[in-house]
Amino acid sequence: MSRCYALVDCNSFYASCERLFRPDLRQRPVIVLSNNDGCVVSLSREAKDLGIPMGVPYHQIRDWAQQHGVAVFSSNYALYGDLSNRVMRTLEQLAPRIEIYSIDEAFADLGGMQRWDLAQWGRQVRQTVLRHCGLPVCVGIAPTKTLAKLANHVAKGQRAQGGGVIVWQHAAQWQPQLAQTEVEAIWGIGRRLGRQLRVLQIDTAADLAAAHLPTLRKQFSVSVERIARELNGVACLGYAQMPAARAQILCSRSFGRRLTRQQDLAEALCHFACQAAEKLRAQQQRCRELTIFIRTHPFAASGQTPRPAYANQAAWRFLEPTADSRDLMQACHALLASIWRPGYQYLKAGVILRDFYAAGSFQPELFAQAPPRPRSAELMQVIDRINRRGGAPIRFAGQGLDPQWQMRREHLSPAYTTDWRQLPLVTLGPSAATLMRRPPATENPVP
Repeated sequence: MSRCYALVDCNSFYASCERLFRPDLRQRPVIVLSNNDGCVVSLSREAKDLGIPMGVPYHQIRDWAQQHGVAVFSSNYALYGDLSNRVMRTLEQLAPRIEIYSIDEAFADLGGMQRWDLAQWGRQVRQTVLRHCGLPVCVGIAPTKTLAKLANHVAKGQRAQGGGVIVWQHAAQWQPQLAQTEVEAIWGIGRRLGRQLRVLQIDTAADLAAAHLPTLRKQFSVSVERIARELNGVACLGYAQMPAARAQILCSRSFGRRLTRQQDLAEALCHFACQAAEKLRAQQQRCRELTIFIRTHPFAASGQTPRPAYANQAAWRFLEPTADSRDLMQACHALLASIWRPGYQYLKAGVILRDFYAAGSFQPELFAQAPPRPRSAELMQVIDRINRRGGAPIRFAGQGLDPQWQMRREHLSPAYTTDWRQLPLVTLGPSAATLMRRPPATENPVP
């Protein structure tokens, strides 16, 4: 095995994060809901055993979930993001190089470690992440990324037998699993491409691995050919130390309630613009184009009361690339004024940034009417640094002090790791220790 990759994936990540500070939920079924408490996006093993399907709207199972004692949580992205960072920092200490693939999984490049006891290394990863972060993970190890992804999937299903670690070093170890894997389940294939492959009687991963490679390239793409090679143990997907910079940044959200005031919609757009600007600065880039969009519910009628439908968008092009939140908010106000229509109930809005430039790579206009803001980069850097520390963030007035557009999150858990005011406290009583939340600072100021 000339190459070796490991995929480390957190088990039921969102649900596991919610359980971390709630030991009373260790044996209870747990589900986490999407934005505005819409659909189920994460389930604990106990919830899966109850038959709750992924993606089901919560209102369809609300009564049934209450009857079966299911613990329900709104998505707590601050908590999940912080715990994800802790997991990734832990993995960096255990592997020569890692590639963060998503919020709850990462590839580890184990080149040069083939002589190690890889199963023991995988068990060490599980124990260390559990000890340092309190989150369970499974590990799949194989000569290619595609096989490592599949090995991880097998490890999740065989946690009792294999200890949550699967190591494939020879074709005889993974070929039986290929015959049992539907072609749609292969990483990088999916339903649409799977249907096309089934027309050619390629129904399983084993069929894809045995397919004629030039035909795959001709009828589909080089990507499908590479997946087939990876299933045969030939590494075609290399290690990416840094993720590629995005071609655009989108920040949008459906509101917890319909908005009818222009001021509320402007505050929401300004908030999205500030979020997008922070991501832009993290990429060390600037943008020249900003687009906003607003829309109502797509259906024109609700019950017996007709309700108009409306959607529109507008774009702004800056004379010079910018990453200053103030510039983006100013553009949002101007654009919203051009597309705002009274008398509508707005459901969703968003901000899109495009046309990126690295800092210092743009030739400024000689006779620019509006010169760049003085010390803009330094100010934004200070704001980002303060906001990354957690606690009360620095906000611009344009974002509003009492947002009326916030998502509906009726089951939101505390920000255990990012807000001092919500930090759990242990008080020692005469008989036993009691875990409690710190009250708000206004009620019980910290001395």
